[in-house]
Amino acid sequence: MSYRELATRPVLTWCAVTTAARAPVAMAPLALVFLVRERPGGYSLGAVLAAVYVIGEIVAAPVLGLRMRAERARPQMAAGLAVGAAGFAGLGWASGAHPVVLGALAFLAGAGPVAVSAGLRALLTGMVPERSVTQALSLESMLTFGIWAAAPALTTGLALGAGPGAPLLLQGVLMALGLAGLWLLPAGWAAEARPKDGTARRALLAAWPVYVLGAASLTLLALAELILPALLEQRGIGIGWAGPLLAGFSLGSVAGSFLYGLRSTWPGPLPAQSLLLVLGVTAGVAAVALLPGALALGVALAAAGLLQAPAMLTRNLALRRVLPPSALAAGYSIMYAAVGAGYAASGTLAGGLLRVVAPSTAILCGVGLTLLLVAVAALGERRLVRNREREAPRPGEEKPERALDVRNP
Repeated sequence: MSYRELATRPVLTWCAVTTAARAPVAMAPLALVFLVRERPGGYSLGAVLAAVYVIGEIVAAPVLGLRMRAERARPQMAAGLAVGAAGFAGLGWASGAHPVVLGALAFLAGAGPVAVSAGLRALLTGMVPERSVTQALSLESMLTFGIWAAAPALTTGLALGAGPGAPLLLQGVLMALGLAGLWLLPAGWAAEARPKDGTARRALLAAWPVYVLGAASLTLLALAELILPALLEQRGIGIGWAGPLLAGFSLGSVAGSFLYGLRSTWPGPLPAQSLLLVLGVTAGVAAVALLPGALALGVALAAAGLLQAPAMLTRNLALRRVLPPSALAAGYSIMYAAVGAGYAASGTLAGGLLRVVAPSTAILCGVGLTLLLVAVAALGERRLVRNREREAPRPGEEKPERALDVRNP
């Protein structure tokens, strides 16, 4: 199937609602950094606030994802967007408040809408034929990274031109618009009744290597977003370049999403594809810490973004391959929590390291954390492969069902 066949009214409506709902999330980390940048120790405080925001996502994602019902997901998503809009608006209005107050509002803004992304993804895949799922997820990835491309420049421009709280006020308005747009979409997606024997829960747990690899991937994004302004100052480059450089990363991801969606299948199993792609992104982010000049940084970030999007797509396809439709929102939410954990760990590490080491050194320490997570995911997947081989039927025996099969569809 070609991308042209996705140009239907329901899918285009979904794109508009998704843009309004996800743009605030894309703007949040950098907006929190700019919110407190001019305070004493502002960069470290901004990194901590961003980590608290992501901790809110981590805590709420598995809880809200497991509670989401496929056939009537709209009320739960609407409530989440309402909480998120309130949290972002509160941060914008209370920009001079005590850090504890800002932390509480950041936690609320992260926790409220965390399951909305999973619900919208499940809605999209339920709106298109099965043969179109790869292209639909590629379209979602292009849209997501397109939002991420615009978000840094928009956030930087508003923060420097209109005030540190302006981006967060806009985020609250956008999330409210996304809430209203939910009523233009289906109320849910088709799914079988949830089994009561724990099968779905076991399948969710068995996919843990996919989640760990997702966490590894987001540690890299945290390094790029949270340390880049300080790195630019270290190199003597204007801080205003932070937005355009991060936009280059996202535009590279848009291109990577489009290229991956040109084929329905790619050589090799999905976990192996994702592993190699994450290692490529790691190399690109490590180059950011070592290369001088804005142009070199831009090239390294764009190359990393080109590989980041297919890495994300392979993880989503693997989850959809192994989980029943009734557990898709839960699986996507757990993935969101896992990648958020990677983001929070990297952000917290960065915030602490920036007090004692140079920004370039902090990035390299984060790259080391990423490689550790990649190694854990690779060992976990290897163990799963061995278990599947032991469970494989002998000639003439009936083939048993497997809880996890992440081969390339």
